[in-house]
Amino acid sequence: MATEPQVEIASTRRYFGTDGVRGIVGENLTVELVEQLARAATIWSSSGRVFVGRDTRASGPELEEAFARGVVEAGGVAVLGGVLPTPAVALLALDLGVVITASHNPPQYNGVKFFDHHGRKLSDAVELEIEALMDAKTSGGGVIDRVEVATDSYLEHILERFGSDLSGLKLAVDCANGAYSEIAPEAFTRLGAEVIAIADAPDGTNINDHCGATDLSLLARTVVENGCDLGVAFDGDGDRMLAVTAAGEPVDGDQILAVLALHLGVDLVAVTKMTNLGFHNLMRAHGIRVITTDVGDRYVLEALWREEGVLGGEQSGHIIYLKDHVTGDGLAAALLLCSALEGRTLADAVAVMPRFAQVKRNLTIEGKLPKSASAEAERLNCELDGRARVLLRPSGTEPVVRILAEAETPEEAEDLCGRIEEQVRRELGQSS
Repeated sequence: MATEPQVEIASTRRYFGTDGVRGIVGENLTVELVEQLARAATIWSSSGRVFVGRDTRASGPELEEAFARGVVEAGGVAVLGGVLPTPAVALLALDLGVVITASHNPPQYNGVKFFDHHGRKLSDAVELEIEALMDAKTSGGGVIDRVEVATDSYLEHILERFGSDLSGLKLAVDCANGAYSEIAPEAFTRLGAEVIAIADAPDGTNINDHCGATDLSLLARTVVENGCDLGVAFDGDGDRMLAVTAAGEPVDGDQILAVLALHLGVDLVAVTKMTNLGFHNLMRAHGIRVITTDVGDRYVLEALWREEGVLGGEQSGHIIYLKDHVTGDGLAAALLLCSALEGRTLADAVAVMPRFAQVKRNLTIEGKLPKSASAEAERLNCELDGRARVLLRPSGTEPVVRILAEAETPEEAEDLCGRIEEQVRRELGQSS
């Protein structure tokens, strides 16, 4: 499970994090910052055409207009597509694709995600180049266009490339009150499924609010109460997808990826270091090569492009299938999962991957992670010799350090997590 090396330049960026620029609107994400980012990105793209979409947050329209102004100031063309899932913007990207979104974060957050003209997320180095242009002089002369057909174009692409006959399937679809609120229920209905749509009434303040891929409780209740075969949930911008079984049991990205890897017959899968050890064991048993990257779907994407693979993903629900697509897509992943069932229940399908117990903790932290805590994690992993593990990493989107402990039993995983948590708290001067 060798981890792909990551470029250290990431730590020098001022605004960009793991996935674009993100923050609380009016605090560390302002209209002025968004406009500044737009100018810099447009200059970087040689004053080209920038396709812009957004999710359903109340702050979206204002930030969309700010971004468009920045494009115009830099002499570019801002093409505004309105509310669209992130993967749609990646597919429809012009010289650049941009999404005004904070993905799975709460409603008070927003952000800016970028894609190049191939629909690929920008590298750390390119993000640094854009930051260097944020104070550059501009002369204006750009224009704003608006398009109405982007949603239809995207939906037809997904149905044609990833759809199958879903007649006889009853499922609940949790749209997270986000960008898929209209598109996803329609997609499943057109393919013949009986659909119960929930969290499909966005009002600007309810995106990801006790619903969607970050909180499966509503979906689980809906599936059980209505006798559904399964349920699928997206996050607010549609690049994540998780599921629940007919009994309401959660199914994470590792399990979904395992089912798809065997169904699609791939010989290579890219995952992150958060991926369950049970997944690695299953892939090894089937002779499927696994590439392990740092956390973040763009690192998975970079590994797939480099190794000419097509399938990858994260435990959090980023599922990437690059045949007829350019990035991770929640709706495409959900349709592929339904097709992969082949008459089985979801519970039976995911049973192919016995999971190791995982315990996770988030600790608030200011500044850098103490080196002694990282050293203790390394020492423990050497001692465990692959039969279990601990992982300690700073979040790329929040001021927290994430702890993961994984073992064959919940008791051992809990003990390992507690030992690392105690070490971190001691170094930070925090009480337990």
